[in-house]
Amino acid sequence: MAFVEQDVDSETARQRALEALDILDAPRDERVDRITRLAHEFFDVPMVSVSLLDRDRQWRLSEYGFDGEREAPRADSFCDATVGKGSMLVVEDAAADADFATSPFVTGDPHLRFYAGQPLEAPGGETVGTLCIVDTKPRQLSAAQRVLLRELASWVQAEIAREHELDHAVVVQRALLPRRTPRMPGYTLAATAVASGHVMGDLYDWELHGDRLRLTLADVMGKGIGAGMVAAGVRASLRTAPERSLLHAVRDVDRMLAQDLEDLHMFVTALHADVEAATGRVTFVDAGHSLAFILRRDDTWEPLRSTGLPLGMGIDEERSAGEAFLEPGDILMCCSDGLLDVLDPDDPFGHVQRTLREAGPAGAVAEAARIARASKAPDDVTVVVVRRDA
Repeated sequence: MAFVEQDVDSETARQRALEALDILDAPRDERVDRITRLAHEFFDVPMVSVSLLDRDRQWRLSEYGFDGEREAPRADSFCDATVGKGSMLVVEDAAADADFATSPFVTGDPHLRFYAGQPLEAPGGETVGTLCIVDTKPRQLSAAQRVLLRELASWVQAEIAREHELDHAVVVQRALLPRRTPRMPGYTLAATAVASGHVMGDLYDWELHGDRLRLTLADVMGKGIGAGMVAAGVRASLRTAPERSLLHAVRDVDRMLAQDLEDLHMFVTALHADVEAATGRVTFVDAGHSLAFILRRDDTWEPLRSTGLPLGMGIDEERSAGEAFLEPGDILMCCSDGLLDVLDPDDPFGHVQRTLREAGPAGAVAEAARIARASKAPDDVTVVVVRRDA
């Protein structure tokens, strides 16, 4: 068969690009499966495949009509020829085609006669596979159908790239979360963050500066990569120059967001606080968040109030700081509003109080994460707990 051979360098680059996508041998993907089903319906063919070409095999990310078989030899395959060509390959009658008449896929199972394949590219432009439609009888492909096959292949590429980019965004965002819990003598700390989708619009951060713990919990109004990018920017700004006062730090973020997000209508609610280890003094600035509380040792709740407008609203607001004290046995808890979706709606404070008392800070945040995942919470769930030990 007169296949177009790829040089060693391009084949190496192609293989690296395929492996970087990290989708070989992955479970079925409904987003791609729906494209193969649509191709089956639009072209009225018995078989459709989204095939990725590994070193010595073609692996089907999605297939229709192949009886669930997800792997076949790469050698002498139509898809290998398509990738080598680098453009659409249409074989109207393989049995009458000099290049393909002796192919084992024609002379043997599945006895192909018609094949049309469009190459699929990785985000870097490397050809890593094909979207192909196949029939066991000869047929032709009109100009309009060729355009449709290209469009469907572009859709597949977009889905593959989207998953790849989301995976990388998740990895980067996870790296931005605190890697370890600070050790603050006389205190027990715990936190968790669970995304409702791939990328969170929530963030939390904490860091010890001498005997002072500076902590942040913020919630970007929005979801997806855009909200995640804003959250990363807020974290970076608040982490800069930790010697700044809370008010100074919050005002800087407020100005930044008001300028950068003016046309996007996005804003951020946040709590930014310092906890002094020796005294239990909590100084805080609340920007429209209003979800920070102290559970006193006698099981009464005290909300932290210094509520201002959310960050980035573009209003030059004079913010103020609030103050409270943690006594031995008291617990400071701050959460995003996603937690409200998974608590007992009839007694949310009782639900939290019981969990904190029975499970302690670490057990309580673990339970919050478990419930969020089990209930498939519609919003990100973030919880930060600081207990001054008795």
